[in-house]
Amino acid sequence: MKNKDIKNVVKKEYSTIAKNNNSCCGSVSCCGSRESPEEISKLVGYTEEDLKNVPRDSNLGLGCGNPVYLASLKKGEVVLDLGSGAGFDCFLAADKVDEDGLVIGVDMTPDMVEKAKNNAVKDNYTNVEFRLGEIENLPLDDNSVDVVISNCVINLSPDKEKVFNDVYRVLKPDGRLVVSDIVLLQDLPESIRNSIEAYVGCISGALKKEDYLDLIEKAGFKDIQIIDESEFPHDALSSVSDEYDIFRYAESIVSIKIKASKII
Repeated sequence: MKNKDIKNVVKKEYSTIAKNNNSCCGSVSCCGSRESPEEISKLVGYTEEDLKNVPRDSNLGLGCGNPVYLASLKKGEVVLDLGSGAGFDCFLAADKVDEDGLVIGVDMTPDMVEKAKNNAVKDNYTNVEFRLGEIENLPLDDNSVDVVISNCVINLSPDKEKVFNDVYRVLKPDGRLVVSDIVLLQDLPESIRNSIEAYVGCISGALKKEDYLDLIEKAGFKDIQIIDESEFPHDALSSVSDEYDIFRYAESIVSIKIKASKII
């Protein structure tokens, strides 16, 4: 499938999620499970306090970690969230950077951007903005942000090398990248790699761990650290058609948390 076709399918599925206000789009569970968004979020590292401090409609249960916690954000920082969805991580980050800081969410799905903007207005967030755009071609200036976060999104891009290159471009010197994502410990069979259900479900688009890390290093990042690595929830795999026997490969699909810095 061509990159443009992949993006169109992903955009369509996540548009459905935005409209339905949940983590499941039809038979596909996108980067999550069939549990409620709140239950999913607790499983991947968010607290009850986190869930209470953001607009309720912003949490769609699409993450595989808590990059805001790992980023150790400071007051006054400018933060960029790749694939910001309905704004969940952006609103958590906004509380950390305070009114002197700014959080920018970028998403390629118009329905998600509209939903996030509505959430910001309803809860009177003045230090958050949302932009329509692709994470391979970020609508930001060079050297303009202190921190880039992303939560189970980069695996959905058909050109991950371009993503990391553009992230490096927009980060200020000494800026940092904090990512939660899905990677593989071994190659998956072609039947799964070619499944659009598995792609939207954050599986078939995932890279092997060493290849993922290599792209970050190739983009210019230094001090690359794996903070945590855990098995991808089995119930999330149930969204992929049974004919692929995906459970045979469950132990090879992991959630990984990575930190890296732009040191010049």
